Amino acid sequence: MDDQAAVRALAALANPRRLAVFRHLIAAGPSGLTAGEIAAAIGIGATALTFHLKELDRAGLIRSWRTGRAIRSAVAVDVVRHLVGFLV
Repeated sequence: MDDQAAVRALAALANPRRLAVFRHLIAAGPSGLTAGEIAAAIGIGATALTFHLKELDRAGLIRSWRTGRAIRSAVAVDVVRHLVGFLV
């Protein structure tokens, strides 16, 4: 991981709402959560959640995929491992 990628990832996590989303996704594990599950868990509206998920995705911290009518998101574990390795 280079400096720019680390700065993008850390900047994405510097927002309290995005940090809450990220923490819920970490707890959910590799199966991830749907947007509705995340929104209900942290008490955020759909529009705001979409914005925060997009920022986490842009930083490479999460991945999303469609399952039927729902979109699930999960932490990109390999990226997080690289970030932690970069920091230490």
